[in-house]
Amino acid sequence: MASSAVELLGFSLSLLGLIGTLIATLLPHWWRTAHVGPNILTAVSHTKGLWMECVWHGTGVFQCQAHRSQLALPPDLRAARAMMVTSCSLSALACGMAVVGMRCTRCAEGTPAKASAAVCGGTVFIVAGLLCLVPVSWSTNDVVVDFYSPVLASGARYELGQALYLGFASALLTVLGGALLCAPRRCRGDGPPFQPGGAPSSGPPAAFKGNHPSSLTSASHGGYRLSDYV
Repeated sequence: MASSAVELLGFSLSLLGLIGTLIATLLPHWWRTAHVGPNILTAVSHTKGLWMECVWHGTGVFQCQAHRSQLALPPDLRAARAMMVTSCSLSALACGMAVVGMRCTRCAEGTPAKASAAVCGGTVFIVAGLLCLVPVSWSTNDVVVDFYSPVLASGARYELGQALYLGFASALLTVLGGALLCAPRRCRGDGPPFQPGGAPSSGPPAAFKGNHPSSLTSASHGGYRLSDYV
């Protein structure tokens, strides 16, 4: 019962990680304009994501435009796209594998593959979480380095967006949930109990052992053998 609860908890955390990874992939809030310098209040704010770039005006107008050219994108942005999409795909695949292997489901019940399906799903969840963590950490490092660079002007600097924080949290949840699914599975108690005394004796059962002496006793009465009467 306890191991089933651990599996259910791991699956729930991994599912939350999948949802967070998908939202972080689509949100255009990976980089946002850093309001530094003498002009803290600006009329225009920029936010950038993996798929689009948005502009927020002080009048309340919010406009977004998708990246039109794929070949003109920098290599790090294209790599981040590929890793995030791969992470979402692997997490979706791991969900199906975990559902088949969890003890609280009846999928493939009674087959040897059910015991290893949950472990395989947890392993794929861990790989998906690491794939999500790499582009998020990479982008965070670029933002921090550019922010403290003396070459860039104050208006060209960016800060960490909300999608990066969500990506970190989603990656950690996915890895933690996968680790819980990969936890050692306790014995279910279906087989016979373990006997520390070694292998059972190969002699005849007790019922047959008791029949032979009792027949001799019943055959002899008062200490006389049956051969004495012949």
